[in-house]
Amino acid sequence: MHCPYCGTKNSEVVETRESSDLDSIRRRRSCLNCEKRFTTYERVENVTLAVIKKDGKREQFSREKLKSGVIRACEKTTVPAEEVEKTVSEITRSLLGMDTLEVDSKIIGEMVAKKLKTLDKVAYIRFASVFKRFVDIEDFEKEVKTLTPKIKTITTKTL
Repeated sequence: MHCPYCGTKNSEVVETRESSDLDSIRRRRSCLNCEKRFTTYERVENVTLAVIKKDGKREQFSREKLKSGVIRACEKTTVPAEEVEKTVSEITRSLLGMDTLEVDSKIIGEMVAKKLKTLDKVAYIRFASVFKRFVDIEDFEKEVKTLTPKIKTITTKTL
């Protein structure tokens, strides 16, 4: 393991424990050269999952790409990093638990949208605007209306 600070390969494991998502092992390491500490994660490498893109092309599923999209949607919101990590782990686990080795990108997008909708409405709208390809303000307005409870308009007669 290379130290992210000085680049040397000499480090020792100081602490090991399961991460909060239970999908990985978290290790605290100490560099034997510069003595700085850093964290690494170990994950079991699963069967390769292919994602079928909108244009029909296939690409390998990337947990990091999924995480990047969720982080982008949650920027400048109150969603903590642990919740982002938990969301990404849950979606990844669901995808790998499917009975297929290929999954449509639309299914992944719907899974992310569903999680974000319960997590943070602003993050959901940000993600939905890209995923559903909003083109004008009416698209945003229509989606926001699905999130807000129906408000009855009361009209009063003027005298």
